[in-house]
Amino acid sequence: MQHPGQIQYPLNERAQQILRALVEQYIRDGQPVGSRTLSRLPGVGVSPATIRNVMCDLEEMGLLASPHTSAGRIPTAQAYRLFVDSMLEVKPLDSTEVASLRHQLAPDRPEDALIRSASSYLSQITRMAGLVTVPRRESTRLRQIEFLPLSDNRVLVILVTNEHEVQNRVLRVDREYSQDELQRAANYINQTFGGSDLGDIRDAVRGELERARNDMDTQMQAMIDVAGKVFERDEDGDEDAFVVAGETNLMSFSELSDVDRLRQLFEAFNQKRDVYHLLERCLNADGVQIFIGQESGHDVFDECSVVTAPYRSEEGEVIGVLGVIGPKRMAYERVIPVVDLTSRLLGAALNAGKPRE
Repeated sequence: MQHPGQIQYPLNERAQQILRALVEQYIRDGQPVGSRTLSRLPGVGVSPATIRNVMCDLEEMGLLASPHTSAGRIPTAQAYRLFVDSMLEVKPLDSTEVASLRHQLAPDRPEDALIRSASSYLSQITRMAGLVTVPRRESTRLRQIEFLPLSDNRVLVILVTNEHEVQNRVLRVDREYSQDELQRAANYINQTFGGSDLGDIRDAVRGELERARNDMDTQMQAMIDVAGKVFERDEDGDEDAFVVAGETNLMSFSELSDVDRLRQLFEAFNQKRDVYHLLERCLNADGVQIFIGQESGHDVFDECSVVTAPYRSEEGEVIGVLGVIGPKRMAYERVIPVVDLTSRLLGAALNAGKPRE
């Protein structure tokens, strides 16, 4: 497992035992844990007074927090990190769960169905939000672009890439454009960028189009702006960049149920940019990667944990990432093997389903 950084704490065996018991108890029921509750747990074996002293030390280290006026304590993000790094015992999935996942990710299914199934399975079995990025292509080249006018200041973009892959997108524009105006814009892009990799076009589009528009009439300048929006949208990750399932599951966790926090989370899922960028950071990870709280680098996920794993092509190249987003008090020992196995089976299914040369 990988993570942004491991913190060392000078904990003796008793402190580790109490911290582990407290974290596990809080994950189970989501309620602040008191010393008396801990003293009754199997394996703790010390008095409530001793536990209180240890809990005070752990709080001073920043590993525990006291919510409101409760006598109990809850783990901090640092405690979860320590727990995951050095105390967690990952539990293998039972044979029934493995068989169910293998059935859902059967290699004879279409690629888009496999992606949706993987996302749904992650959501269903963890009862959190499951996410899967669509497979990346090593090279996506523009073959042809066409624009068709629609009603209500919209333009249909038909994008043909590689040999025969077709994408349809609808852009909202500032005014209505005639078919002639749209054809002029399409001709310009096809002549200038036809055959180029989309990544190279994204890098060049602003500079090249900015220079070109200075020599064009006002009408054509407006059309170049519209054409540029196609690639700007792709640069930010288009609406098909990943598939998410089970966002509403997050409403069942009290620490995420605040109306403002839920609104921000759902906006992040709808806009997709922050989520996609976080998943993109995991493309070079080797195996399961875990972000706890602020480790994600996005404020909207400060109260969340994200567990991800890459899935690979037959040649071993990473072609996508999948994962689970939930509260920091998720059952890591269960989520980690679910994410790991799903990534392996999805990669195998996609590779088995590829047409042979």
